[in-house]
Amino acid sequence: MAYNTYRMQVIVDSILTQYIRQGKGKTIVVLHGWADSSAGLHSLCVSLGRQYDVIALDLPGFGGSAAPSTAWGLDEYAAFVQAFLKKVGVKRVWAFVGHSNGGAMAVRGIANETLSADRLVLLASAGVRNVYKGRNHALRILAKAGKVMAAPLPASAKKKLRRKVYKTIGSDMLVAEHMQETFKRVVTDDVREDAAKLTLPTLMVYGEDDEATPVWFGEQFHELIDGSTLEILPGAGHFVHLDRPKEVEKALEDFLR
Repeated sequence: MAYNTYRMQVIVDSILTQYIRQGKGKTIVVLHGWADSSAGLHSLCVSLGRQYDVIALDLPGFGGSAAPSTAWGLDEYAAFVQAFLKKVGVKRVWAFVGHSNGGAMAVRGIANETLSADRLVLLASAGVRNVYKGRNHALRILAKAGKVMAAPLPASAKKKLRRKVYKTIGSDMLVAEHMQETFKRVVTDDVREDAAKLTLPTLMVYGEDDEATPVWFGEQFHELIDGSTLEILPGAGHFVHLDRPKEVEKALEDFLR
C-alpha cells in the first residue's frame, strides 16, 4: 500500500528546514549528499514508504532549507539531524540511509553516539578523505590563482572565470557557492576511524563506475565495519540509486526486513 508524500517545514535551531515524510511503520531517515536535496532521493523514498515511515530532510544550505550562519562540518550536521528528529517527534530510528556525504555524516553521528539506529545503509558513501590531501592542496592553490587571474575583470567576468577554474579541477565547491567554507571542512573530514567503531548491521552499495566515491571506498568500509555487507552494481555511477533503482530497492528491502 502506498501513502501520500507530505512536504513540510520546521524551525530547528533557528534554521528553516524543509523535509518530506511518507509512509507508516518503523522510521527510516534518508540523508542526501553534497549539493543534492531530498528531491534527489525521492524515488527511493517512495519505494521505502510502502513499508516504512520515511523522512528525508533538505540538510541546511541545500534544497528548501536555510544555510547555517557559520561553516559546518560533519559533527555539526550530525548534531543538527539529532535536533531535527527530536523536533519532529522521532524517538527511534530503524535505519539511516545516507548517500555520499550523507553516508559520512551518518557514520560520524552513529560512531560518536549523536545519532542512533538499528541499521545503516551507505549508498556510494564518502568519507575516505586524506588520500586526497595532495589534490585538495592543489585545489586551494588553483583557486587562489583563479582569484588573481580574475582581479582586473568586471564582477560578472570574475564569476565566470572562477567557475571555469573550479570546473577544470573537478570541484563541487561552487555548486553551492555560499557554502564554500563548509565544503572545505566536509571534504577533508575522514571517517574511517569512526567506521571502525560501528557495531550495527550495515549495508553498503557502490556503483562499479563511480569515480567520485570509487568501489575501493566501499571495500575499506567493509573491512572496517564488522559484519557489514558490500554490494557492487555494474554499470552504475555515483548516483547508484538512480542508475540501478530496482537493484538498490531490492537490496534495501532484503536488508531492512
